[in-house]
Amino acid sequence: MEFTRRKFIKTAVLGAGAFIIRLPKFSFQDINPFPENVKLGRNCVGGAINIRSKPTVNSTETGKLYEDGVFEWRQEVVGETPAGLVSSRWIEMDQGYIYAPSIQPVKYLPQIPLANLPEKDGVVGFWAEVSVPFVDLILENGPVARSPWFKEVDKPRLYYSQVIWVDGIKTGDDGESYYHLNERYGTYGDLFWANAKAFRLITEEEIEPIRPEVENKKVVVNLDYQTMSCYEGDKEVYFCRVSTGARFDASGNPVDEWPTPAGEHKVWRKLVSLHMSGGGTGAGWDTPAVAWTTLFVGQGVAIHSTFWHNDYGTPRSHGCVNTRPEDAKWVYRWTNPIVDYTIGDLTIEDMKGTPIIVTRA
Repeated sequence: MEFTRRKFIKTAVLGAGAFIIRLPKFSFQDINPFPENVKLGRNCVGGAINIRSKPTVNSTETGKLYEDGVFEWRQEVVGETPAGLVSSRWIEMDQGYIYAPSIQPVKYLPQIPLANLPEKDGVVGFWAEVSVPFVDLILENGPVARSPWFKEVDKPRLYYSQVIWVDGIKTGDDGESYYHLNERYGTYGDLFWANAKAFRLITEEEIEPIRPEVENKKVVVNLDYQTMSCYEGDKEVYFCRVSTGARFDASGNPVDEWPTPAGEHKVWRKLVSLHMSGGGTGAGWDTPAVAWTTLFVGQGVAIHSTFWHNDYGTPRSHGCVNTRPEDAKWVYRWTNPIVDYTIGDLTIEDMKGTPIIVTRA
């Protein structure tokens, strides 16, 4: 798993400034709160991040971006690497430059809500992906939430690219359509309602297996280079950067309790979406709706989608292999076993899952 997005804030990019981007008002009653189908960035680590006049730590501060603040993403540039960090990626925005690893790439793509839920093999509902920067949640079975993450946040939300099961529709007092959200796996039992315009239907065709007829597949994760390569025989067919087990804590101290286990493993379980939690008191994690989860070691080490950082190439997880949503989805579709859409979960015990080789340079 990973550092909580609230704890992974580096002092190198914090400070005081004059121009402030505050938490945006976000309601579907608003007309276009964000520009549609334009690349945006969201502060995904919490707290305030400095905006700089140049892509350097000590250049003039031009403002701040607060938690869940959203801005229009102009381009990514190479700049200064802050002390103690790895990445030199910065994002150009209207007010200057902001350090890229703290910014989730997002879009604002509101959807037309479904009038009726699809049904297949007696199962009513569908997998849905959040298609807007964030959406507020309404707890159905309260008043007290069961999930630790829900209790720790001021405003519970789901974020762009998270995936969850929808099994109900209703019209709110405001005339808006709302979906009933149910975490099917790993859940503490919380049930939610959220505005239906924030969720995109994931079709069965969209997640059909990729080249299932190929037998000689393997995934190679390199801990030194922080990369992942997928092979069919000796041919590399997919490559991306990843974030594996952290080597330092949020204060910069060396740690060895979160390594991604080296060796040859096998995929033993796959899920469309999983509520992931673990760790001990004060150092644990609890994250809902983690998409495209491919488990390969123990009870919790997996390749999975990440929405709480954009720091691929840096070891910073709690042992998992963090990837961009599109990378995790591709690996989920390409690896064995093949998971039924309506179930969204499959465990195998015959060691026929795709090999996952974790190695060093």
